[in-house]
Amino acid sequence: MTLKISKKIKGYAVVKPGEDNNQKAASTEARTEAPAAPRAEVIQMHESVERPDVLIGSTYKIKSPLFEHALYVTINDIVLNAGTAHELRRPFEIFINSKNMDHFQWIVALTRIMSAVFRKGGDVTFLVEEMKAVFDPRGGYFKAGGIYMPSIVAEIGAVVEEHMKMIGLIHDPELSDHQKQLIAEKRAAYEAGLKKNSDVAAGASSTGGAQAPSKTRKTSRITVGGAEAPTESPSRSQPVGGSLSNDLAGLPEKSDYPPGATMCAKCSTQAVILMDGCATCLSCGYSKCG
Repeated sequence: MTLKISKKIKGYAVVKPGEDNNQKAASTEARTEAPAAPRAEVIQMHESVERPDVLIGSTYKIKSPLFEHALYVTINDIVLNAGTAHELRRPFEIFINSKNMDHFQWIVALTRIMSAVFRKGGDVTFLVEEMKAVFDPRGGYFKAGGIYMPSIVAEIGAVVEEHMKMIGLIHDPELSDHQKQLIAEKRAAYEAGLKKNSDVAAGASSTGGAQAPSKTRKTSRITVGGAEAPTESPSRSQPVGGSLSNDLAGLPEKSDYPPGATMCAKCSTQAVILMDGCATCLSCGYSKCG
């Protein structure tokens, strides 16, 4: 039998055999009229978020041998959903200031682009990897702790990474207890081997017998006008045509890791030692042996 529907359909349900149509209609109306569950209004970072009058942030100092004056990097954060369980702290803007105005143009351009990316929202952690992959054609430098910085832009990226770790945007993977124990054992064995070799060398030098003749000065005779005049060549231990500070300009600063450690390809720290034919980093635990 054909039925003509003259009213607006508010809901529908399948009637099972033996079920009262009136009861089914009543249950359907009760489901349709039930109030919706309250939803939490979570504010995410996007371009429409207006800048508050006051922002919280931190200022970091960068002292690089490539610049005469230090750089001061200020990163301000905005707090989203303050006072709720969904409270988030996200970077909103960045400023870089210095007495050195030689690089003013690219510094302003860099900070404006980075601030625009911060306000765009989403995953902004990719900026760290992009900036740390910038290399200076003149060469990089070592900062405190034996960490190699390929450029000043890379160190700015390292500062941004440190700030993102502080606000919880980047989580640094922690080493397991097994890795920490392995690193401690390898470091102790490596330092013990170095101490043993130095003691053996010191004992051999003390019982080596007669000392070799000094070769720091070499005397020759040149005949000048029928007379011989002695001349002395400069010592090889003295620098010629330069200063010692120029020779030491590219050496790394004092490191917390054993001497002779090499650069780690993963964390850029001079902390890789060779033990039992396996290169292991004492900073991040990276090893080619797995």
